[in-house]
Amino acid sequence: MSLVKFSGPEAFSYRLALSILSGRPVRIDGIRSSDTNPGLRDYEISLLRLLEKVTNGTTIEISYTGTSVLLKPGVITGGPVTHDCPLSRSVGYFLEPMMLLAPFSKRPILLTLRGVTSNDEDLSVDLIRTVSLPHLQMFGISEGLELRIKKRGAAPLGGGEVQFLCPVIKQAKTLNFVAPGKIKRIRGIAHAVRISPQFSHRMIEAARSVLNRYIPDIYLYADVYKGEDSGKSPGYALTLLAESTTSAIHCSEAVSSMTPEDLALSAARALLVEMARGGCVDRKHQPLVLVMMVLGSEDVGRCRMGELSPRAIQVLRDIRDFFGTSFKIVPAEASDEDSSELLVSCYGTGYVNPNRAVA
Repeated sequence: MSLVKFSGPEAFSYRLALSILSGRPVRIDGIRSSDTNPGLRDYEISLLRLLEKVTNGTTIEISYTGTSVLLKPGVITGGPVTHDCPLSRSVGYFLEPMMLLAPFSKRPILLTLRGVTSNDEDLSVDLIRTVSLPHLQMFGISEGLELRIKKRGAAPLGGGEVQFLCPVIKQAKTLNFVAPGKIKRIRGIAHAVRISPQFSHRMIEAARSVLNRYIPDIYLYADVYKGEDSGKSPGYALTLLAESTTSAIHCSEAVSSMTPEDLALSAARALLVEMARGGCVDRKHQPLVLVMMVLGSEDVGRCRMGELSPRAIQVLRDIRDFFGTSFKIVPAEASDEDSSELLVSCYGTGYVNPNRAVA
């Protein structure tokens, strides 16, 4: 297979996942080469080690300076895997590429990850459990798909533990999701660890003060972890999600860096902004849905999205490089000039799981 070349550390995890799925080797050069601290970061090396554990026959070559990586993909084997994540990123960074790979492995995967469970740059474990997994279910990956939060771990010392279980599928279903529907309910999880449980209630009160103006069906849950299960550092966070009549989900979150009231207000306002953007998939999950659409059966998959995030645009370019598939993107409401919603469609590659053990 021909080598795919990239430069720079952007979309690192997605590029590695696309390489393994497409079976095409990838070379990434110029990783922070002009930085005072050049080369791969500890979390990127840790991700490469994790990919080595879940695959068989993958060879990874890292240059002497760490500024370039060559990955030759093997087969995704799955099975039980345990991995300790560095504290510089949360386990969400590692789960994102794993959610793409796990359905196409040889055996159902049972992945145990230890480290920080929520920080302010990656998807938190709550968002993955309540929003990312339902997005995977749209593609026919449902029976036995779950994320168990055994222990929470706030930054900086972590100490959290999650288990990701994913079944094996033969082929992803074609997505046809063009009706965003109306928002019918808002759900949320407020958690506080190694800190007064009162913090959760303060966050819930403040979030309600904003959201109650819009919809009556709001249920915010205070999640309390005690003792050993609460990790090594104090912290609190609020995860909010809004679900529509057609099961479109929009989400937002905020992690402890300010008072509980300010944190809840910023999360609630971020959710309202997210809902205003419209579409059937929220911005954080656009890349996941786009990749799964390409892996669908040989049919036209369609999805309505709000304005594409820079990450989603980068993933679209990478998909073209790996699979040779381009998306057709047209305005969803041709008559309404103010609407920024898009109708994204592509022809699935008919990707059939090549690794699945035949019973």
